[in-house]
Amino acid sequence: MITRRDVTLALATSAAAALAPFPAHAARVFDVRKLGARGDGVTLDTDAVNAAIEAAARAGGGTVLFPAGRYLCFTIRLKSRITLMLAKGAVIEAADPARHPGKYDLPEEEIDQLYQDYGHSYWRNSLIWGDGVEDVAIVGPGLIHGVGLTRHGPGARWKSQTGERPLSMKQMPAKSISELEPAAAAMRDQGNKAIALKNGRNIRLSGFSMLKCGHFAILATGTQKLTITDLQIDTDRDGIDLDCTKGVLVERCRVNTPNDDGIVVKATYALGRSIAAEDIVIRHCAVSGYDLGTMLDGTRGTTMLAAPDRDRPTGRIKLGTESTGGYAHVLIEDCTFDHCRGLALETVDGGAMTDVTARRLVMRDVTTAPIFLRIGDRRRGPPGTGIGSIRDVTISDITATGIDHRFPASIAGLPGHPVEAVTLRNIDLTYNGGGTAEDAALVPPEVPTAYPEPSMFGVLPSWGLWVRHARDITVDGLKLQTATPDARPPFKIEDAPGLKATRTPLWRD
Repeated sequence: MITRRDVTLALATSAAAALAPFPAHAARVFDVRKLGARGDGVTLDTDAVNAAIEAAARAGGGTVLFPAGRYLCFTIRLKSRITLMLAKGAVIEAADPARHPGKYDLPEEEIDQLYQDYGHSYWRNSLIWGDGVEDVAIVGPGLIHGVGLTRHGPGARWKSQTGERPLSMKQMPAKSISELEPAAAAMRDQGNKAIALKNGRNIRLSGFSMLKCGHFAILATGTQKLTITDLQIDTDRDGIDLDCTKGVLVERCRVNTPNDDGIVVKATYALGRSIAAEDIVIRHCAVSGYDLGTMLDGTRGTTMLAAPDRDRPTGRIKLGTESTGGYAHVLIEDCTFDHCRGLALETVDGGAMTDVTARRLVMRDVTTAPIFLRIGDRRRGPPGTGIGSIRDVTISDITATGIDHRFPASIAGLPGHPVEAVTLRNIDLTYNGGGTAEDAALVPPEVPTAYPEPSMFGVLPSWGLWVRHARDITVDGLKLQTATPDARPPFKIEDAPGLKATRTPLWRD
């Protein structure tokens, strides 16, 4: 039988083939230098670059070429049927309003930033943005350097403010939080992200590198038929955010994000309605939490001890946190996680998560839980937002080593709202060990409204697998070990009717 997932993969792959090289218009080349760009890293080239894009658009489309050089720019505005080609040695550098005479485009005025953070709510205040564009590509092998962008921005204006920040930030001084989350007025004229795409279609990003790119290196919201391949992203907050997208392939990308998520799928309310994130394939990618910049330079530093949320380095692939629209038909396969948090599947703002497969993942030096499934009750959404659901999830062929002993693989629903129909198959987990008898006696709090992170429950009472409020969980072939002794039991199972375990040596019924 051909499954929905097979169709999704075929669509995503065929989209990639169709996008390259946009034969109807890509042969028309518009060299930004011939339109007045200097590429000297000192002169602002914003006007010349946008003039080249306008000229290509008037001609019905074309390739805007950046020859080798350093192009200092404020906002670049994409148009349909435009390819930006970054030649070898070409760098688009984000200008800094504090140092350069100019500013980024102002954020959209019609957006109500009520249920999502500032960064998710606007697109135009970016280095490169496109709204409703079609048949667009940005291709390498050059570099986008977001040195003049800001990683900061305020949270949602949601009245409840429940679960706005991870519990690990609970004791953080107000001054430190205000530095991370300045008022919206302070964001005026600032660039908040490197590439922002809204409601586009048939878009390809391929071959280039990205360094230090603000809140998001790439934010794609409501975008369909998006292909992201062979990127190298080393940035100070999120890498690739796929929000309310459909028909997406992310393949052969390396994403290093020590301070936030690497590749993340979300379903926010940013477009003013609930939209599912669906038909998404993430494969042959590497995510990590090495020190900023050290993936691209090859040194892979591990000196940074904590992310801004005061948990250990982030990285990872995640579905969540915002989830009002839900998730369906997501495939994650053949990826590696290094010096970062593990796979996280979360729905805390309503929305159903269904038909998710993660397979053939290798994790090394896992800084929190290797696997984390969470249903929460934050409900950051419009009136009527309920509690979400997770069901029909298969996680298989996972190998993880060097795992922080405090956080076992976790499946955590809520009373009356269990995580359902999850299969864990062929899972091999090696923890660092070190848990105590006192840890084994701990009773984790429910914290239903909290921001979802493995650390939200504190140190857990088992070291290998912790399950609470779940139904019909299948564990088949789970191998657990510790590098040093751990006084806790390997398993702690509560309120989990229908749980079945086979080929699991440490299991005791």
